Amino acid sequence: MALTVSAVVLFGILAVVLLRGRHVSLGTASVLFLFGFFVAGTGAYKPIYNLCQAIAKALTHLAT
Repeated sequence: MALTVSAVVLFGILAVVLLRGRHVSLGTASVLFLFGFFVAGTGAYKPIYNLCQAIAKALTHLAT
């Protein structure tokens, strides 16, 4: 059985866990959110997306 989880959902859950556990402050989380938001609007989006796809594909092949 395959389970597909969006990266947005995964990182959203991770951010909530880190905030609730007080491992990061609200200010730090806001800065990281804004960094991700602005990176998505630049030319750096495509290489970062391709890297994430390659890592996900490699992890998939390791599990099978």
